Amino acid sequence: MKHGWKIRSAVAGTFIVLAMGLAGAAHAASAATAINLTPDQHDRIRATPDAAAIQAVPATFQFAEKGDLVVGMTVAWPPLGTYATDSKTVVGYDPDLSQLVADGLGRKLKIVVLAWEDWPLALQSGKVDAVISNVTVTEERKQKFDFSTYRRDVLGFYVADSSPIRSIREPKDVAGLRVITDSGTNQEKILLEWDKENVAHGLKPVQVQYYDDVAVREVALRSGRADVILSVNSALAYAAAQKGGIRSVGTISGGWPIIADVAITTRKGSGLAEPLTLLLNDLISNGKYTQVLDRWSLGAEAIDKARTNPPGLPKS
Repeated sequence: MKHGWKIRSAVAGTFIVLAMGLAGAAHAASAATAINLTPDQHDRIRATPDAAAIQAVPATFQFAEKGDLVVGMTVAWPPLGTYATDSKTVVGYDPDLSQLVADGLGRKLKIVVLAWEDWPLALQSGKVDAVISNVTVTEERKQKFDFSTYRRDVLGFYVADSSPIRSIREPKDVAGLRVITDSGTNQEKILLEWDKENVAHGLKPVQVQYYDDVAVREVALRSGRADVILSVNSALAYAAAQKGGIRSVGTISGGWPIIADVAITTRKGSGLAEPLTLLLNDLISNGKYTQVLDRWSLGAEAIDKARTNPPGLPKS
């Protein structure tokens, strides 16, 4: 989840920025859709059992509880996972995807709320069958866990609705702008790398701004004291959907210039990853996957195809 990886060069970097920038623009309109945070999730997308995925689960795999799919997740990052207005019902994109996966496996969903640092042990001990909690695929994690990808790890550029800025796709687009970002994160490293490249080409430097308080940074953007925010796309999409007044003008990979994948995490060698990948691809094909993303204004983070254990972000 947390963006602390070193920036590395890659020929594909420019293509990633361009492709994801177009995706962000295509889905900007979805941010105007109100998000349901009540405990009444009657509009939650559901699926039917997927016979092929069920059959693909190894006979030797022991589920944590009979008849259930037990999913661990951290409930701290709306719209990925948060508490509803009753302060006890877990809602968000991750719970919705978990429901689709449980439905597809013909099992009842049980969510176990975990602290972020506790998910590896919960998974390894068998307390949960899978973790669906914005876990990014890394080469280090692949040594201990298996992965079935379901979303891009995406950073977003957002501006005030009144801004003349329409698109940010590459380094030159931020030259001379006042950009808010998060200190000590990968988004900061990317922004500083872009700024270094711009200055080397004779372009105006970026004026980087930092705010510890999310509300204060939004005020700075809306009031015109800053031109752009570069931060975690899901959080900014949530703010745009809930409050309005800001809009997306582009997205980039959270591992730029490398594509970063978020994945369902399972025990290494348990045999559950391949059936989950098969199920995810069926959900992509039948449209349920897209419906859930759009329900939480996360269409810009969609993948075309789920993969098992793809190349992960390299070790720091």
